[in-house]
Formats: sequence, structure tokens, C-alpha cells
Amino acid sequence: MNAVQSDLRRPGLRLRPFRCPGCGPSLLLQLSDDEMQVRCVRCRGTPVHLSLIQALASHAGPLARLDAYELSTTGALLRHLRRHCRSVTTSEYLEGVAPGRSRDGIRCEDVQSLSFADRSFDLCTSTEVFEHVPDDRAGLRELHRVLRPGGRLLLTVPLTGQQITRERARRDGKQVEHLLSPTYHGDRLKGPGKVLVYRDYGNDIIERVLDAGFRVARLWTPPQSLFGHARPVLIAERD
Repeated sequence: MNAVQSDLRRPGLRLRPFRCPGCGPSLLLQLSDDEMQVRCVRCRGTPVHLSLIQALASHAGPLARLDAYELSTTGALLRHLRRHCRSVTTSEYLEGVAPGRSRDGIRCEDVQSLSFADRSFDLCTSTEVFEHVPDDRAGLRELHRVLRPGGRLLLTVPLTGQQITRERARRDGKQVEHLLSPTYHGDRLKGPGKVLVYRDYGNDIIERVLDAGFRVARLWTPPQSLFGHARPVLIAERD
């Protein structure tokens, strides 16, 4: 039995035809119940990226007219934005690098204090970032600042399903105070288990976004289930 045949007999594996919101007719592959083990076989989009791409199609209007800012430098969502938007700016948070400067070709930005001018973009997108931002309210205000009138913010964060956000840690200067047992996520730059989770978001994230100055904000659930892993997307618009 070869490796492909072995994989196809794995417990929990599922494969079905579907129309990918990013790349069109494709297959959706599930290797296990883990969300990160569900992918479009063509564009390799995860449920997080595919949910955001569906939200863009439903709520962002013609992308060809938009200047976009994405808070990452990789992934199926970014590839989709680069194919369709008028322009796309990307960044990562790089410790020891000043906002607006680059290291190894990657622009550094701290969403709590962006280096961009006011009203620089029509669209801002973010996948699984804000739970790692010490002062998320400052970050939301900054995204509001750099959006043009009528601009939209679309983002995902892990949601608990509870009403109230639970703070896990807070930062004072360089000191971190843990309010609950520390939890960490991984990313491609720092590796697995290296990025501290500052909060577990509840549905009151909508109020946080409105408090940052956005005119409207809501959670939107994609119609495609993606083997049960479709993600709610927060969609907000500024005046």
C-alpha cells in the first residue's frame, strides 16, 4: 500500500466536491476533526481563510477598486486579495523592529500604533491576530484611523460562544501579568506554542469594535459549513 492509499484510509478522513469561494470548483479535504486539518485541495485555504473570503464576496463590494491592508504575509486569504484588489499592503509584528521598517523583506507593524497615514486603505483584514494584541482596543482604533470613509474591517478571532470576553493576561510596559493560566498559539515566524493569548473573545467583541469608532459591526456566519468548521467573521464599517 502506498502513502496516498494509506492516507485515504485514515480514520476521520473525508473528501467532497465543493465550490471554493477563493479558487472555484475544487475538493474539500478533512484529515481529522481539527479545524486546521480541513483544506481546499487547490488553494490550501483553511476554514478561517475560506470564511473570510466568503465574507469579502458578500460584503466588500468589487475588490478591484480597493486598496487593502492584511495583517499577515502568507495564506490563501492574502493570495486572494493579491489577485483581486487594486493594491495590497502586508505586515507582521517583528520584535525589535520599528513599525514601518522591514526585516528580510517583511514590513513590521504594531497594530496598536500603525505607521500608516490616516485614511490609507479601503479594506483591512485580519485572521487570528487580535487575541494576541495586548491592547486590542488601541489596535481597533488604529484600524479605524487608517480606513477611508466607508472602509470595511473584516477579521476572525477564536470565539468562545459566551457573551463576555475573558481577559487572560494584561501588559504593563514589558511586564505581563497573567490573570489565568497562560495559553499560547503558534505562528509561522515564531513556531508552535510561542504567541501568548491575551483574551478569549465573547460576542461582546462587537461592542469593542463599535467603541473604536466604527459605524456598524456584526458577526456573520458563512453559509458553507466546511465540514462544520465555518468561522463567524466580524464585519465592521466606518463612517
